[in-house]
Amino acid sequence: MEAIIPLLMFAVVCLCLMIGYSVAFTLGGTALLCAGLGIISGHFDANLLKAIPERLFGTINNYTFIAVPLFVLMGVMLERSQLAEELLNNLAKLCGRLPGGLGISVVIVGMLLAACTGIVGATVVTMGLMSLPTMLKRGYSPELATGTICATGTLGQIIPPSIALVLLGDILSTAYQQSQLQLGIFNPQPVSVGDLFMGAIVPGIMLVVMYILYLLYMAWRHPESAPSFEPDPEDGVSTLELLGSLLPPILLVLLVLGSIISGAATPTEAAGVGALGATLLALQKGNLNWQRMAEIGRSTTQISAMVFTILLGASFFSLVFRGFGGEEMITDFFQGLPGGVITATLMVMLVIFLLGFILDFIEITFVVVPIVGPVLLMMGLDPIWLGIMIALNLQTSFLTPPFGFALFYLRGVAPDSVPTSAIYRGVVPFIVIQLVLMLILALWPDLVTWLPNQIN
Repeated sequence: MEAIIPLLMFAVVCLCLMIGYSVAFTLGGTALLCAGLGIISGHFDANLLKAIPERLFGTINNYTFIAVPLFVLMGVMLERSQLAEELLNNLAKLCGRLPGGLGISVVIVGMLLAACTGIVGATVVTMGLMSLPTMLKRGYSPELATGTICATGTLGQIIPPSIALVLLGDILSTAYQQSQLQLGIFNPQPVSVGDLFMGAIVPGIMLVVMYILYLLYMAWRHPESAPSFEPDPEDGVSTLELLGSLLPPILLVLLVLGSIISGAATPTEAAGVGALGATLLALQKGNLNWQRMAEIGRSTTQISAMVFTILLGASFFSLVFRGFGGEEMITDFFQGLPGGVITATLMVMLVIFLLGFILDFIEITFVVVPIVGPVLLMMGLDPIWLGIMIALNLQTSFLTPPFGFALFYLRGVAPDSVPTSAIYRGVVPFIVIQLVLMLILALWPDLVTWLPNQIN
């Protein structure tokens, strides 16, 4: 009976989420209910619950997590100040004569917006509102237009500085320390959020390049789906105007990443610099007023509160899960699989991919990774490689029909003339691209670990 309870906990959580209950309170409520039943039946040690206040205090006192609201503020500030919209318009005017030029402009702007926001939903909705009407007006096929926007919007999972990587980095750091201690290594090499940022740079660039190559292929092979257009001569864009819209967000991202990679600042300190820089850019553009500042403050508070509430609920859930012996059960299961670490990794990736249909990356990071992470790391996987593969896996899951979050976000802002089936068909090639990239990284893991090893 005791061995079944951890599985029942996961089943109850998934059922409640599908019904529509809040994620954070579902996690905490399920844990509290199971712990109570376990205490009554004599299968759970009530003394374990004394660790909850220490866990909550440790979460609140975690210096790395201060970066979350700061990165959120940075992204929301750039999103609401219309800097991305100005950049997209200028790039589209410049690249419009090229076959597939508008689509390439969307990918480039989406990459910059992903680096600035790190939030999948915000990027997909913003790009959908800004670029989808223009792409359809210029003759792009609904499938290619919606697929490009959805795929570009999910780049926030892998392009640093990403909130997903911030959270993954902290969780994997703890998991790596646990795995090393269980192996008898009492002076483990630390893994930081900065290491994960550095590991994501090469895969992120590769993914963007693969997207652009696909758009160029479609423009060459099916020119009717990605036509070029002649911009209005009176509506041209000068080099100075393009640089004025392109350089500020690029310099801001480079400043944030450069300070982390060089060791001049921690991710939290760099997030503060990014938030301040985004605010100064918005002020310089004259796009801020009291009403917009209030909207930015509310949005930042809501997103940050959601993240930390889920974190607290997940912390309670993982404690009770371990109290019922769930961690030992998973360890025994993985170690007993034929094929060793390869089969175990494929199994975990499949589970995370399927959970991505019903859980956001925050819940998966806080609930699943602390449970399976130490087991996989004990089997010899590199923590940086594992973190990047999880991020790419979730990114692919968010694109996959019929439950991908990115598809729902775009469906909410797409015009009625674009059928849902067109969105589903449009994302399939980009899903294949991401699966190919994951296969490449699995065969050549040095593509992830080379840069962190060189800098460290």
